[in-house]
Amino acid sequence: MAEIQVMKNILGENDRIAAENQAMFAAKGVYVVNLMGSPGAGKTSVLEKTMEKLKDELKMAVIEGDLFTSKDADRIERHGVPVIQINTAGGCHLDAPMVQKVAQQMDLDNLDLLIVENVGNLVCPAEFAVGEDDKAVVLSITEGDDKPLKYPLIFKESAIAMLNKVDILPYCNFNMESAKEDITTLHPGMKVLEISCTTGQGIDEWCDWLKKKVAEKKNG
Repeated sequence: MAEIQVMKNILGENDRIAAENQAMFAAKGVYVVNLMGSPGAGKTSVLEKTMEKLKDELKMAVIEGDLFTSKDADRIERHGVPVIQINTAGGCHLDAPMVQKVAQQMDLDNLDLLIVENVGNLVCPAEFAVGEDDKAVVLSITEGDDKPLKYPLIFKESAIAMLNKVDILPYCNFNMESAKEDITTLHPGMKVLEISCTTGQGIDEWCDWLKKKVAEKKNG
């Protein structure tokens, strides 16, 4: 019972600061997406393709979450987009206080879009809001079509799911229709994209979705 109460307190405090973050981003008209997925799902590759498509149309920045290294942040920085690294030193997710601390160092007045790439994990990141407008999840087809039902919360919480690496679908034992059906059963009406960072399939549709969300945020 004591452990459950402690967890409630942790989540409650996190939600309080997440609400502060949301208000801060809303005041500046910045659309924030929390990008989640397993290690190796291709989150950073999706980010790189996103920046290639949108950095000349939108003022973007990235908060990069990782356990220890700055390798992903280094990849982002090469695209000329502002990036701040958060190392969790073993923590399995970013939380609202971490994001608040680094967001306060950013020039939010000159941003349209902030993407928070969370630590690679299909469980904890879904439980901790960071002040985002929407969550997005990337699932590599190499992980198996059973993952949505095994890790339902991340799909229930996300506004969009990207099934990545579809260029190698012929070589994987992945049932696309089954995975999509499971995802939309967990989250009816959820947008599900088939994407490939190698061929570019689905990237335009993802970027169009982001542009629409940014415009909606700017227009109140």
